[in-house]
Amino acid sequence: MSQVTRRIVRELHDEPHLEGRRITVQFIKEQVEERGLDPRTVADRHDLDVADVYRALTYYHDHPEEMRTIERQQQSAIEKHDHLTTDPDDVRD
Repeated sequence: MSQVTRRIVRELHDEPHLEGRRITVQFIKEQVEERGLDPRTVADRHDLDVADVYRALTYYHDHPEEMRTIERQQQSAIEKHDHLTTDPDDVRD
């Protein structure tokens, strides 16, 4: 497990993430609060200190407007490009 304490930065696609990693605050929040994973499990799976997981969760809840904006932007991007995806049921042999 990593012993590096990571700051939350906005260098990657202007989305808050753990410094030096591509792991976003949003991803950590989804793992813990939506999938129900224990913060220690998330930390172990991604070679993080558990403090980094809690730091990301704290950031998420301390910046609700920013996180809602990011979520809206992500949903908009999905909707904008949805026509480019193929439903497996539509693929013919």
